[in-house]
Amino acid sequence: MKMESSNIKTWIQCLIYIILIVSSLHLLHTLLIINPKLTVDHQNATIKKVAPLPMRFRSDGTFKILQVADMHYGNGEMTRCRDVLDSEFNYCSDLNTTRFLQKMIQLENPDFIAFTGDNIFGSSATDAAESLFKAFDPVLKAGIPWAAVLGNHDQESTMTREELMSFISLMDYSISQTFPSDEDFPNSNKHNSVPKIDGFGNYNLKVWGAPGSNLANSSVLNLYFLDSGDRAVVDGVRTYGWIKESQLDWLRRVSQKLQEQKPDGDPSLAFFHIPIPEIRQGPIYNIIGQYREYVACSIVHSGVLKTLVSMKDVKAVFIGHDHTNDFCGDLGGIWFCYGGGFGYHGYGVAGWSRRARVILAELEKGEQSWTGVKIIKTWKRHDDEMLSKIDEQILWERRP
Repeated sequence: MKMESSNIKTWIQCLIYIILIVSSLHLLHTLLIINPKLTVDHQNATIKKVAPLPMRFRSDGTFKILQVADMHYGNGEMTRCRDVLDSEFNYCSDLNTTRFLQKMIQLENPDFIAFTGDNIFGSSATDAAESLFKAFDPVLKAGIPWAAVLGNHDQESTMTREELMSFISLMDYSISQTFPSDEDFPNSNKHNSVPKIDGFGNYNLKVWGAPGSNLANSSVLNLYFLDSGDRAVVDGVRTYGWIKESQLDWLRRVSQKLQEQKPDGDPSLAFFHIPIPEIRQGPIYNIIGQYREYVACSIVHSGVLKTLVSMKDVKAVFIGHDHTNDFCGDLGGIWFCYGGGFGYHGYGVAGWSRRARVILAELEKGEQSWTGVKIIKTWKRHDDEMLSKIDEQILWERRP
């Protein structure tokens, strides 16, 4: 009798165990299959398309950069243009900005695209991520390496500046960085952490020599990117952001390291959004292009020009922010060049076309192969029927 009772008890326990397993499987099936929010969509899952690195000069000894300043992208087709002719307004939107970028890529066939801030107009962009995808769509489709810095309007939507730079760095073909590379701090390790740098989007990119040349495995051109901030209050006065001492210290460190590796030195270019006070203060010489509006900058003089001059490798700086300024001017022996307003949702002047800047670096031809950078040129193109080319000039040329 005890034996029979024990068997019944064991059988009931087994039945309960089976019921629990079946119930658990049914619950799991309901959560993972019926509820789509908890499933992993393998069909739509994507992996970042990585740009071919290192960037390098072409076999013809050239490297071309397209600077895109102030796209001010909003929500796309529903976002109207600003400061265009009455005859253009009804059919003008963010899509005009997209078409301009597509045309510039097709015509100039750049090796690299530098976006110098106010990529999206935060107050008009209801979803920052969606607007970023739309704004950068032509370069994503073209598969060209690109990088960006932030302006003073990007963060006014649904992402912080850190989130924006992190997101941009993860987009297809982007070689942007949220923070400087660890290699910029040779003394840092797990016991000696990397120093904190103000801002998000301070980094250096290297461009290597032409394939098959003696410098094919060495960098010959450096591209510095800096976060110039957004807005600030100084002694109760509202002003624009500025490049901080921690960023300048990083810049000096990287420049010194590069020049120690190459005593002859490689030329460098710098990219950021907000102009420095010295441009407004002047004197600025040899202006080529249009100086149409008051330079909007910080009231803080943080020593950017002094630092760049002392480094000696930066030959030109490319900025944005003031949309109707598109000039290059010599300041302390360094050219400071505006990109000119690119985007149609950013302010401009009716009848004054949007524009973009192109930078071309050319290598010197040695006896047997290409050597280092010989000359750096620039010009601009209007968004007109002919994509008119204007204001071509030499920014730097290596002395014999």
